[in-house]
Amino acid sequence: MSAAVSGDTILEQRGVQRALDAFVVAAAFSRDGKTVAFVLGNGTVRLVDLADKQNWRDVAAHDGAILSLAQDGGSSGFITGGDDGKFRRILADGTIADIFSAGSRWVEHVASFPGEKGKGLLSCSVGKLAHVFDDTGRKLKTLEHPSSVTGLVFDAKGKRVAASHYNGASIWFVAAKKDSPRKLEWKGSHIGIAMSPDGDAVMTAMQENSLHGWRLSDNQHMRMSGYPGKTLSLSFTKGGKWMATSGADSIVIWPFTGGGPMGKAPTELAGGDDITCTRVLCHPLQDAIAGGFADGLVVLADIGSARVLPIAKAGRGSVSALAWSADGTHLAFGTETGFAAIVDFTK
Repeated sequence: MSAAVSGDTILEQRGVQRALDAFVVAAAFSRDGKTVAFVLGNGTVRLVDLADKQNWRDVAAHDGAILSLAQDGGSSGFITGGDDGKFRRILADGTIADIFSAGSRWVEHVASFPGEKGKGLLSCSVGKLAHVFDDTGRKLKTLEHPSSVTGLVFDAKGKRVAASHYNGASIWFVAAKKDSPRKLEWKGSHIGIAMSPDGDAVMTAMQENSLHGWRLSDNQHMRMSGYPGKTLSLSFTKGGKWMATSGADSIVIWPFTGGGPMGKAPTELAGGDDITCTRVLCHPLQDAIAGGFADGLVVLADIGSARVLPIAKAGRGSVSALAWSADGTHLAFGTETGFAAIVDFTK
């Protein structure tokens, strides 16, 4: 990246950092914003209480690699899936509880929807199957897909759960008495999924270095191509005006107003040195995006002004995880080499 977006000033002045000695698979903040979790490829979780950021608790969560992480359906804690076949709940104090066991099958993807007094929803995927649970861990249903599930997401109201898979995606109503999906078809390998905040746009990342999408209100297809790499990370801004993606040497953002992105050029932020953007995550309240790059650089880019604020300089391994707290005051990130940090923007 260019010299204008380099340096460790923000990390040094506002952050805490650790070398965790294992691939950081994902990071997340609890819904109450009090705890951060970093899940690692060696089966452990690092839990950090934001009231005591110097104390990083090491929890042995899975007998093997952790493959996925999400916030729990309640206010605190997290859910994880592993290659040991376990779908687990991890509380902020490090307590572990099994939700579901898939035997020798991998639990590859997890998702959740918040709810008070046990009304939250949880989901995990095992091969072609997506299992849906209430917040107590009681299984509500099992949804079968034509091929292995490659991504899971609940809509913003928790009424539907969507899954990507080979040749498209499927959308299911959680409360339906008879399960029959709305099938979104497009030939090819779809490897990740996102839904717009209003629930009208479903976007998938494809193996062929492109995006495909469907506008549900009128069945309009959307296709965005030209990426030099795979778009492994997709994120909508809070109001759904923009969708940010990885897969290029910049943060690529597409407009989702005025008829959507078709026929429009994307905006590119924080580019310049042919280093691939590996992760993006939109700020939960503002039109700004955190971006992580293959050389370890982490930046915060403002969409309106195109201003780019450096958070961490290059040199610590490819960025593999980004997470915002719900109020947008803290950013957590991790890399493939095991570097992890939490940056406090309230100071």
